[in-house]
Amino acid sequence: MREIVVFSGSAHRPLAESICGHLGVPLSGVEISRYANDCLQAQLQVNCRQRDVYIVQPLVPPTQEHLMELLLMIDAARGASAAQVTAVIPHYAYARSDKKDASRISIGGRLVADMLQTAGADRVLTMTLHAPQVHGFFKVPLDHLTALGVLSEHFLQQDRADSVVVSPDLGNAKTATQFARLLGLPVAAGNKQRLADDRVVIDSIVGDVAGKRAIVLDDEIATGGSIVELLERLAEQGCTEAAVACTHGLFVGKAVERLRDHPMITEVVTTDTVPAPTGWPQLTTRSVAGLFAEAIARIHAGESVASLFEGVDPTLGPPQPKLFS
Repeated sequence: MREIVVFSGSAHRPLAESICGHLGVPLSGVEISRYANDCLQAQLQVNCRQRDVYIVQPLVPPTQEHLMELLLMIDAARGASAAQVTAVIPHYAYARSDKKDASRISIGGRLVADMLQTAGADRVLTMTLHAPQVHGFFKVPLDHLTALGVLSEHFLQQDRADSVVVSPDLGNAKTATQFARLLGLPVAAGNKQRLADDRVVIDSIVGDVAGKRAIVLDDEIATGGSIVELLERLAEQGCTEAAVACTHGLFVGKAVERLRDHPMITEVVTTDTVPAPTGWPQLTTRSVAGLFAEAIARIHAGESVASLFEGVDPTLGPPQPKLFS
């Protein structure tokens, strides 16, 4: 079997190191430098010829810088005669640009998918895309992981009496429903209208939350504006307190202050798909490095990745046999 070689850009090296620890392989070196005209250059420090190369790089701020690093590393691996190049993108930030919802607007999610293929990526491995249709933007195989199992393990260790899973919007309600099934809880959702990238209005709550503790589930938290707006509506409906869970905890702008000091929030739980913010020791971070390592090992061995999520999320798990009369 061909050898695995893992590289990391500068976006989240600790996650790459943890993935390598689970795989039992070293993290290979990369030299990122700049020309005098500010153009980036990437040089891989380990032989890639006829090896399976995995490049770990979430698209986190500065997003464009990290995207360019990733493209250059993919190109370098392809030029070094790698047998297969897999872009491991724990957070695919451009998934938020998934549709034409205004005149003359770009669809960045599809454009970046094309750029990854043009650079030389044979496969993409990612987690919790903002919208499922983004999967269809990729013309190369894409393995889509979910953190629902990792996040549910945290809450399964707690007393969940009088709790309810709440989605900030109806678009995320399907995922929240699956999360609620894992926890054995009812589900509710906010009716959200986005006015701008950092400004939303939630005018109602669908579901019974009166006298209950909410477990708010979102795929990504950036500024925290949606969460704060949701908590105001939940308080009006008689919700007593809330725990907040998300896969991608970006926490940019005033998000840390908004969530850390909010009187209704008892805890915030996220994963390590992106680097943790500073100044928030109370934040609970669940690692997904083992999940990515297992997915990489299965891809390398030609085994099923979907079977990782059997019983966790049927949309990502293997197809179930159907009975015909």
